[in-house]
Amino acid sequence: MELKIQKWGNSLAIRIPKSYAKDIHIEQGSVINISKEKDTIIIKPKHKKENLKELLAKINKKNIHEEIDTGDSMGNEIL
Repeated sequence: MELKIQKWGNSLAIRIPKSYAKDIHIEQGSVINISKEKDTIIIKPKHKKENLKELLAKINKKNIHEEIDTGDSMGNEIL
């Protein structure tokens, strides 16, 4: 797809087509990371950090591991 660079204040801007934004799950107000590699600009969505409840919901029989023994208490650990 060919796009035209536009002036926006003292910066330059492009419009992201709606279908592209939908495909990478960004919308107005989304935060993105932008970087460059040689002569290429890379735009990636920055997804919010998941909270503990969301992380725990991802645990299943395939990715859970057994308890790991780290040895005896050495200080003021909670028992």
